[in-house]
Parts: sequence; C-alpha cells; structure tokens
Amino acid sequence: MMKWMALPLVVLALIITGCASKKGGSGSSGSRYSIKNDHGPSAPVDVSHVKDAVPIDEPKSRGGNRSPYTVLGRSYSILDDSSGYRERGGASWYGNKFHGHLTSNGETYDMYKMSAAHKSLPIPTYVRVTNLDNGKQVIVRVNDRGPFHSGRIIDLSYAAASKLGMLARGTARVEVEAINPRAWQSASRAIAAPPSSDVSTARAVPVALSSGSFVQVGAYSQAGSANRIARQLSDLYGRPSKVTDVERSGRTLYRVLLGPFVSKDAMERMIYQLSQSGYPGAHPVDFP
Repeated sequence: MMKWMALPLVVLALIITGCASKKGGSGSSGSRYSIKNDHGPSAPVDVSHVKDAVPIDEPKSRGGNRSPYTVLGRSYSILDDSSGYRERGGASWYGNKFHGHLTSNGETYDMYKMSAAHKSLPIPTYVRVTNLDNGKQVIVRVNDRGPFHSGRIIDLSYAAASKLGMLARGTARVEVEAINPRAWQSASRAIAAPPSSDVSTARAVPVALSSGSFVQVGAYSQAGSANRIARQLSDLYGRPSKVTDVERSGRTLYRVLLGPFVSKDAMERMIYQLSQSGYPGAHPVDFP
C-alpha cells in the first residue's frame, strides 16, 4: 500500500483541497507553497523529447475521487466513468510553484511530465487535448483536481502546455477528449500483429485512388497538424490516409480521411475503433 494511503482522512481532504484551490485563486500567507506566484522554469526548457502519456487500463486512485467534494465554497461531482467525454473550453497550466508537491491522488507533481488537472473526470483518466487555435495535440494523464477558474476546463503541466504552444499566452481554447485505454491498447497491438485479410485488402488499394468511401476522422485548421494525424492513424490502423482541403465559412480546413473502404462493415468497424480511441466525430464520407 502506498505510504500516502495511511494518512488520516482529514489530511487527504487537505491534499484534495490544497491541490485544487491552488488553481482557483491567489495564494495566502498560510499557503503550504514556498512560491507565491506560479511560473515556469527560470529559463525555457526544451520538452520536445517528452513523449505523450501512454493510455493504460488502471483502477481509480483511492485518493482524489471522493464525490462530491467542495472547493472555495462550491461543490463538484466526479463522473462515474469517462466514456464519451468530450468538451471544449479554456485551458491553463501550472508549474514551478507546485513542482514536487502532492497532487490530489497523492502522487508527486512533475511539471516536466504529461499530466493534467480536471474538476470532474475520474482519476486517473487519459485525455487527448487539442489546441483549437493551432491544431497541436497532446495526450496527458489526469491525476489532479482543478482548475477552479470560470471558463477553464483543464489545467496542464508545463510540458504539455509547452507542446501545445500556449506557454506565452498562459491559456488556450482546447478540446478535451477522453481515451478508452483498452481500445487504445488493442489498436496498438494490431500494428504488431500479422495483417488480417481485411487489412491486406485495404493496403492493396492504391493510395492514389481519388474516389470511393472514406472515414473522415476530423477537420483541422492547420495543414501540418492534419498531415501528422493522418500519418499517425495510417501507421496505427494499417490504412491508407489522405488530407484534403475544403472551404468552410471563409476559411480553409484540412480533412483527414482514412480509406478507401471496400465494404460497409469494415468502415463501421473503423469508425467504432476511432470513437473508442478518442475520435468520436469520425463518420463516413464519399470522396470526391
């Protein structure tokens, strides 16, 4: 049993409230943190080598999942599970002030790891966070509570915020999607497994084929982001991919398409796999 599990309930409550309220307002003279105003490292740190969190199936933490809980006089409830969770809103980040201190579930916060705080998702939950202003994406593990500022739905580690390109501004408009770890692991194992007859048929279809039935994974404002996602999904699922541009409301969006598919069943299975891996908006399209 982890050493923090032996703490009295009162102390555990303080951990939850302390970690959470740190993101809900300014510090006080009685704060347990030595730094009054939060900030990043004294000099910029290159976190490009830090990999996304890898979703794994793990039980809920004993700490940080009490529901409801109260912070700054307001009560919050925790979701029974994260299935289908998808939300857009504001993101912020927290850094050196909390580095080395306990998170809501008793782990030690490391601002150079891919983690996050959320008000209502079970701990731990793995989520994909997309910066809606530049299309950049990260996968983080929720192990803390917060932020408790109006309009913000997630508080990211320094590393995650850096990779999303939001350090300078401090906040960003994001989309947060929960990932099903079992589906993620299944898809990852499928890469290493010998191809099935269905996958072989898909790979036999020339990528240059310009028409047919496709699955549209998403539409992105940046061509670079769309191309990166297309390559990742093509590698992950063993399917050809393509990126096409389309005009919407006076701006150009870049659609990520997988396919073409030779059967409706194969396409429906692909849509299901994508939805379980954090792409619930995937849907069939005919191209062109």
